Amino acid sequence: MATPIQYVEEPQTLGRSHRREPDPEDKPVKAPKKPRAQKPRRKLAGKAALAILIVLSVVTGSLAGLTLVYSSDLPQIEDLERYRPSTTTDLYDQKGRVIGAFALQRRIVVNYNDFAPILRKAVVSIEDKDFESHGGINFWRIWGAAWHDIRSKGRAQGASTLTMQLARNLFFSADLARSVSGMRKIQEAFLAIQIERTFTKEQIFTLYGNQIYLGSGMYGFEAASQFYFGAHAKDLTLTQAALLAGLPKGPYAYSPILNPEKALKRRNLVISEMESDGLITHAEAGAARGTGLGLKLTQPEGSVAPWFQEEVRRELEKQFGSEQVHESGLRVDTTLDLDLQKTANQAVLDGVATYERRHGWNGKLDNVIADGNDMESYKHPDWALKYSPGDYVHAVVTSVLPTMVRARIGSEEVFMQPADWQWTGQRYADALLKPGDVIYVHLQDGFEGGGRKATLEQDSGAQGALMMMDNTTGDVLAMVGGRDYSVSVFNRATQAERQTGSSFKPYVYTTAVEDGVKPDDVIVDGPVSFGSYTPHNYENDYKGAMTITNAFAESRNIPALKLAARVGIHKVIDMAHRFGVTSNIPAYLPVALGAAEITLEEQVASYSVFPNDGIRVQPRLIRKVSNADGITLWEDPPQVKEVISQQTARTMMTLLRAVTAHGTGAAASQLNHPLGGKTGTTSDYTDAWFLGFSPSVTCGVWVGFDSRESLGEKETGAKAALPIWMAVMKQAIVGKDNEKFLGDQGEQKAPLLQASAAGAAAPVKTGARPSMSKPAAMAGAAAAPRPPVAGSGAKTVTAVPAQGAPKTVNAAPSTKPGVVPAPRPPAGGPAVRQALPAASVPAKAKPAVKPALHPGR
Repeated sequence: MATPIQYVEEPQTLGRSHRREPDPEDKPVKAPKKPRAQKPRRKLAGKAALAILIVLSVVTGSLAGLTLVYSSDLPQIEDLERYRPSTTTDLYDQKGRVIGAFALQRRIVVNYNDFAPILRKAVVSIEDKDFESHGGINFWRIWGAAWHDIRSKGRAQGASTLTMQLARNLFFSADLARSVSGMRKIQEAFLAIQIERTFTKEQIFTLYGNQIYLGSGMYGFEAASQFYFGAHAKDLTLTQAALLAGLPKGPYAYSPILNPEKALKRRNLVISEMESDGLITHAEAGAARGTGLGLKLTQPEGSVAPWFQEEVRRELEKQFGSEQVHESGLRVDTTLDLDLQKTANQAVLDGVATYERRHGWNGKLDNVIADGNDMESYKHPDWALKYSPGDYVHAVVTSVLPTMVRARIGSEEVFMQPADWQWTGQRYADALLKPGDVIYVHLQDGFEGGGRKATLEQDSGAQGALMMMDNTTGDVLAMVGGRDYSVSVFNRATQAERQTGSSFKPYVYTTAVEDGVKPDDVIVDGPVSFGSYTPHNYENDYKGAMTITNAFAESRNIPALKLAARVGIHKVIDMAHRFGVTSNIPAYLPVALGAAEITLEEQVASYSVFPNDGIRVQPRLIRKVSNADGITLWEDPPQVKEVISQQTARTMMTLLRAVTAHGTGAAASQLNHPLGGKTGTTSDYTDAWFLGFSPSVTCGVWVGFDSRESLGEKETGAKAALPIWMAVMKQAIVGKDNEKFLGDQGEQKAPLLQASAAGAAAPVKTGARPSMSKPAAMAGAAAAPRPPVAGSGAKTVTAVPAQGAPKTVNAAPSTKPGVVPAPRPPAGGPAVRQALPAASVPAKAKPAVKPALHPGR
């Protein structure tokens, strides 16, 4: 039977159709299954493949473009290898002891092993569980966070790894780091990947642990550990580590100081995460969650030399700029002597407290309750720093009984008994104080009655200032600018120009010595008038004929005025300027008794000229500045200049040493050491001075009120200032029993001084050094010494008196008429050098200036 033939229809062409006639040789053909389905499927597959290729090309191109766009301005990761976090600039004294620091960010950089293992586990558990395995970014965490954000219609969940957080903190500004823009996130991711490729996990964690902000001005776990717990990061417990690990997410929101309840919840969340990760046991977690925060806040140490440190900061900022000073971790070798500075601090506080006690209890106290404040929340500026026995601190009275007083200093209680206020003359405390009074106390060793023992003191506003410098190098060894830096940062040693009283007389006598006057010459201390000006001595008596040495030692006013009139007040003023005084001194005769206003700093530098054989050495605060690598950036060698001749200087030494031997400063002879100096007291006892020196150091002390009110009757320089000077000099001369003044040794000038006297240029520095004060208006080269007056006998010296005044026989001729009017200087306040912001300057620092007419001691 023949097989039937099957036919397959040809597709019709457009417009016509035909049928192929059967061919006898055609073989039977079996029709394929579903002939129309294969060809369209192939076409769809090809189109899909093409589409995928196009999409991949677009994605690849887009990623390449994004990479180019977002990474073109990113920092080079290689720079991170040289990265140094912002660290403190440390200040060291002459013996390499730290005395202070400058920092915008409180950070202590440590190594990986200085982070306790429990701290590292806590941070990884709460911040980045996959830290050890990811390559900088965690895609699963990103998708999870994105899905959470979509569902919550917000951005409540973050996806940053530790490495991304590090990149953000290192390379983005504060404003950009706080933003959550897509661009910033992409850049973070790029940087994180590069960081992971360049550094090990240990290095990354170390950078993170030193960089992260943890609230209260603390950066890095080490600084935060010391602040919050008084412990090192390597010694943290589980609860302490968990608290710190929870802070990076919100240093303010979870601050244990500002928001303790939130901080506790956050800490417990960290503990729970550690438990779920198997890092701690269930028992450990339960015990930890049941404990409190356990804070042991460590108050910062008060700088031992705050006024000195502030002067150093100003000088450094002028030299290097604020950013480098506060962020570059410089090492600053200063001129300070820590031991002398501590002695000076205590001497000024004790000396002013002694003055206060001499004048009795005045009872003028601020009261917190009367001022409308809450006594429980009251905080005094003193309490911001750590205090210890021996310190003088303000306290607020909490309760008063007739024989007991309790007060509060921060969170610490103070206890006082009748012996502690006996000096006031009051037997019972309730006659002196009431709750809410802000008092001044001197902290003692030991505790009694549940509080620290203290004695009641008084803060009436009296101030003291001190400055000590090395005679040869100009090194400032100690500086005290006031009584309490936390209350007033105004530096009375360098910024306040005060009337000098008789401490100005060395300029008068130096001018006279250059004019030919000798120590054993005789001058008449008797009544005299200069026009309408009739001066008097401090004692309101006259001693008649006396030697120049005794007139100076006893600080007699009449002889000083006669000498000033003889040589001319203009020459006296020129002499003061040669010594380095920069004040604009009015040319009238009472200036000879100290009506001029000069800073303590300038006075100290000037007085050092005498033991230096006539050479002035510029005071300096800094010896050397080095960077973090130990490379010296700047040095400040001594700057010297001859002011007076050696002969004039040694003649003046005779006068100045007489003051401390048998004159107004005779109390200093108790120190049994070669010393010289001069007292100073102004009209109405508004300023008390003592400036003096040993062969190696010069020191000056000032006591007074910022308001220029009187210190009180008989409060002379010898009474108010000299005891402070002696207390510091007693420490300064320790171990120097054999030192002598240059004239006593029969030597010429010391090597440094010889170079200056020979005309050598002052040492050249690597950079211009800003002075603490304005540059001295020096009058060119030193004046040549005058030849001695012919004859060996004593000579009687006086100024040409005014008409009608008594005349002196054998008087030396005057170089200028002695009749000099004595107008009052213009009203106005003390000139303030390197003025601080208005809030820093004492509110009552600008009273009218009075000439020092009568006091002369």
